[in-house]
Amino acid sequence: MQKEGERLIPINIVDEMKSSYIDYSMSVIVSRALPDVRDGLKPVHRRVLYGMYGLGVFSNRKYLKSARIVGDVLGKYHPHGDTSVYDAMVRMAQPWSLRYPQVDGQGNFGSMDGDPPAAMRYTEARLKKISDEILADLDKETVDFQNNFDDSLTEPSVLPTKIPNLLVNGTSGIAVGMATNMAPHNLSESIDAIVAYIDNNEITIDELMKHIIAPDFPTGGIIYGYDGVRDAFHTGRGRIVLRAKVNFEEVGNRNAIIVTEVPYQVNKAEMIARTAELVKEEKIPGIFEIRDESDRQGMRIVYELKNDAIPNVVLNMLFKYTALQTSFSVNNIALVKGRPEQLNLKQIIHHFVDHRHEVIVRRTEFELKKARERAHILEGFMKVIGTQDDLDKAIAIIRHSANPQEAKEGLMTEFDLSEIQAQAILDLRLARLTGMELDKIRAEYEEIMNLIKDLEDILANESRRFEIIKNELLEMKEKYGDERRTEIDYAGGDMSIEDFIPNETVVVTISHAGYIKRTLLSEYRIQSRGGVGNKAASMRDEDFSEYIVSATNHQYMLFFTEKGKCYWLRVFEIPEGSRTAKGRAIQNLINIEPDDKVKAYIRTNDLKDEEYVNQMNVVMITKNGTVKKTSLEAYSRPRTNGINAIEIRDNDQLLGARLTDGKSQIMIATKNGKCIRFPEEKARAVGRGSIGVRGITLEENDEVIGMIIANDVANESVLVVSEKGYGKRSAVEDYRITNRGGKGVITLNVTEKTGNLIAIQNVVDGDGLMIINKSGVAIRMSVDELRVMGRNTQGVKVINLKNGDEIAAIAKVEMDKDVEDENDEETETLPGAVDSQLPEFKDVPQTGDNAISNMGDEKYLKKIEEEEAKQNEKLEREKDAEESDDSEE
Repeated sequence: MQKEGERLIPINIVDEMKSSYIDYSMSVIVSRALPDVRDGLKPVHRRVLYGMYGLGVFSNRKYLKSARIVGDVLGKYHPHGDTSVYDAMVRMAQPWSLRYPQVDGQGNFGSMDGDPPAAMRYTEARLKKISDEILADLDKETVDFQNNFDDSLTEPSVLPTKIPNLLVNGTSGIAVGMATNMAPHNLSESIDAIVAYIDNNEITIDELMKHIIAPDFPTGGIIYGYDGVRDAFHTGRGRIVLRAKVNFEEVGNRNAIIVTEVPYQVNKAEMIARTAELVKEEKIPGIFEIRDESDRQGMRIVYELKNDAIPNVVLNMLFKYTALQTSFSVNNIALVKGRPEQLNLKQIIHHFVDHRHEVIVRRTEFELKKARERAHILEGFMKVIGTQDDLDKAIAIIRHSANPQEAKEGLMTEFDLSEIQAQAILDLRLARLTGMELDKIRAEYEEIMNLIKDLEDILANESRRFEIIKNELLEMKEKYGDERRTEIDYAGGDMSIEDFIPNETVVVTISHAGYIKRTLLSEYRIQSRGGVGNKAASMRDEDFSEYIVSATNHQYMLFFTEKGKCYWLRVFEIPEGSRTAKGRAIQNLINIEPDDKVKAYIRTNDLKDEEYVNQMNVVMITKNGTVKKTSLEAYSRPRTNGINAIEIRDNDQLLGARLTDGKSQIMIATKNGKCIRFPEEKARAVGRGSIGVRGITLEENDEVIGMIIANDVANESVLVVSEKGYGKRSAVEDYRITNRGGKGVITLNVTEKTGNLIAIQNVVDGDGLMIINKSGVAIRMSVDELRVMGRNTQGVKVINLKNGDEIAAIAKVEMDKDVEDENDEETETLPGAVDSQLPEFKDVPQTGDNAISNMGDEKYLKKIEEEEAKQNEKLEREKDAEESDDSEE
C-alpha cells in the first residue's frame, strides 16, 4: 500500500535480478572468495592478521585468547559470523593445512582426522614469526588503506608481505561462477625462481621450473607423474595426482603396508573408515586388519595383510579405491587490480615482484621524508646551540618571553628558524645543551645526510631497488626456507596395472624383422647338449629369432637401436605369446623409426630408484669397436619418442649394450675369434650425446660381434658360440688384462668347420643356456654340461644344425628346477646323444666321420687316446700363437 509522499517506480524484474545478482557475485568474488595476487590473502585472512597486528600479539609477545582476537576482527573489520573468522584463523594455525602456518595456536586447533577445534574461549593464539614478515613495513605507508565497513576505521587493502604468500601457501575458494584452487610450494624453491625472474625478466616458464620444481604440500606424499604439474605451471590449470608415502614391513609373521604420509587435504579417519567398508564388502581383498598407530612422532597407518596376499597388488587396490591416491586440480585464479584472472607461474611471480617493487619505492619515500624532517630539526639545533653565544642568546629569549608562543616567535626571528625547528628547540631537555650532546647532534646530522643521499640513490636507480628485493627475499629464504616434503615420481601417471601382473620369469624374444613377444620360461623344456631342440616360433618368410633374454614381468627393458637411440618398455607391456607365436611388430610398441632396428637391450630394475640409477652405468659397443660408458641416470626418464643414446658415425652401428656397476671388466669379441679384456675404469663416463672411445683395434675384414661384462672373475667363465653350432667355455682369467684399444687374443679357433664367431656370453655353473637358430628351432640346456677348456680350441657341438642352418643368438636363462629333463615325441635327439653325455666323451664331435654314433664299443678307448693327443698338439700351437700375438701388440 502506497504511503503519502512515496512514489512507485515500475521496473523490469528480469533487469533488476540481473543487476542485483551481478552486484552480489562481484561482491563475493572481490570481497570474500578470491585472494589478491600481491599478498595471496583473502579479505578475512588479511583482516585476521591486521587485527592481531593491531592487538600487538606478535610472535615474541604472549598468547591472547582467540575469542578476544575474533571479537576485535569482527567488530572492527569483518561484519560476518564469528564462526567464519575463527575457522579462518584456525586453518591459518594448522600445519597440515598451510605449508607455512601464519598463526601460532595454543590449545586444541583440530586434527587431520577432521576433529573440530576447541571453542574460541578455550584457545589462544599469536602471530607466527613468518607473519611478522608479511606485516613488515605496514606502518611506513607502503600500501593503501581503505575505510572499514562503517567508515569508523581504516584497514589495509593489501599487505606489504616479504613472503610470496600466494605461491608458498596457495589458497582455495568458491566464488559465484568461478573458483580458485592454488597449490602450496616450497619457500626456498619459490624464492630461487623469483630471484631468477628478477635477474632475467625474459626467463621462460620451463627455466623457472628448474628452480620451483613442483608444488610442495604440507602433508608430504608423492606427486605421481609430472604432466599435471607442467600444465599447471604453463597454463594455470592442471590435475596433479597425489599418492601416500608407503613402505612394506613385517609385523609379527604377516606382511604389512605402512602409510607414513597421506595426500593433501585427506581426512585420515574418514579414509580408514572407508577402507574398512571396502574390505568388508570384499572390494579390496587381502587385508587382515587396519590400525592407526599415529602419535606425536608422526603418522603410521598399518594395513596388516593376510598370509596369501601380495603386498603390491593390495597397495594398488588401495591406490585405486581409497584416498591413498587423490588428485589436486590446480586452478590459479586471483584478483589482479580487482579483476579475477587465471595466472601461470611466471605471471604470479611477475605480479609479486611488481608489488614488492612498489612497496620498496613507497617505503623509501617514507623513510626519505622522515629523514629529511629529522635533518631539518637537526639543522635548527645546530643553528641555536652551535656556539656558546648563540646558546646564551636562545636561553635569554626563552627566559624573557611571557609564554611559549612568544618564545617560539622570538627564536624564529632571531635564528631564522621554521616553526617546526623553533618548537623542537623549545622541546629540548636541558641535558641536550651540553657540549657532548652537541657532538652527538652533529654526528647524527652527518649520518642522516648520508642516509638521505642513499635513499635518493635508491629512488633514482631501479637496479638498486631490485637488488634490495632480491636481498630481502634471500634473507627470508635463510630464515624460513626448508627442504621439500613432497616427493616427485616423474615416471608415474595413470593407475598402473603392474602390480596386478605376477612377477614371473619370462623369455623375451625379438626377431630379425622386429617382432617381439614374451613367453613363460616353463614352456621351454630342458634338453641335453647335442639335442635338436623344440620348435620355438613359426617365423615369417626369411625371418628368424635374433635376440632372446630372460626377464621378470616387472623389470624394465631398454632397447637400443643401430642408429644409437634408446626406448623403454616394462616387460609386462610386451605382448604375451606362446612358444610358437610370431609376436608383434616392435614398431607398434615403441616409436622406432621405420629404417631403424633394435640391436641391443638392457634389463634394469626400478628406474625411479635414484641410488640405483646413479650407481649403474650403460656400456655400449659398436660394430667398429667403439666403446662408450654413460651413467644409467641419463636413461632413467622414459620418453615416448626415445632419446639419443650414442652418436653413430658413418659405416658403423650400435651392436650391444650392457649394465655395469663401475667396477666391472669389459670383454669384446670379434667374428674372427679375437677377444680383449680391460677394466671398465679405462673407459671414462661421458654424456649421452658423445661418440665414445676405441675399445678394440680390428684387423682387416673383422668386426665386433658382442661384448660381455665380467664381475666375478674367479667364478665366471666365457661362453662363445660359432655360427655352425660349436661352442665352449673358457675361464675369464685365461684372457689377460690389457689396455683399452688393443688387438686382443684368441678366444675361439675359428675354422671353416666352426664358422665365424656369432655370440659371446659370460656364464657360471648353474646357468641355463638358450640357443636359437635362424630357422626358429630353440634348445634350452644347462651350462654345466659344457666343461671349461682352453681358449684356443674350436670347442664342441652344442646344437646340431640341419640343412646348412646357422645359429642366430644365445642367451642366459635361469634353469627352472620344476621342469624335468625330458625327451618326448616333440624333441628329436640325434643318434649317440645319450653316449655323448658320458664325461670322457664331452669333447668328441657329434657328427661326421669321427662321430661317436658311428663307432663300435671296442674303439672307444683308442678314440679317446687319439683325441687327447690332438688336444695336446693344439695346446702347443695355441701357446705359440699367443706369444706371437703378444709380440705384435
